Amino acid sequence: MASIYDMLAEQRIADALRRGDFDHLPGAGKPLMPDDEALVPPEQRMANTILRNAGFCPPEIGLRKEIARLRSEIAGLAEGARRTALRRRLALLILQMAETKR
Repeated sequence: MASIYDMLAEQRIADALRRGDFDHLPGAGKPLMPDDEALVPPEQRMANTILRNAGFCPPEIGLRKEIARLRSEIAGLAEGARRTALRRRLALLILQMAETKR
C-alpha cells in the first residue's frame, strides 16, 4: 500500500504534467539513455564515475579498442608482410583479452 507521501508526490507530478511544467525540459521527447551500471552498487558507481571523468579506463577497454582498430586496418590491407604482422598482433591481443577474463 502506498504511503500518504507517495500519493501526494504522484498527485503533484500529475498536476505539473497537466500544467505543462515538464514540456520544455532538456531532452524532452528523446529516449532515455539506459543506465549501464544499474546492477553496480552505488559506492562502486561513484568510483567508476570519478575514474571515467579523470580519463581512466580498465585495461580491457583499451584492449577492445585496439582490437577493433587492428581489425579495421587489416580489412583494408592486401596480403603482405604488414598484414601478417598486424594479424599476429591481433592474435596476441585476443589472447590477452581472454587472460583478463579469467
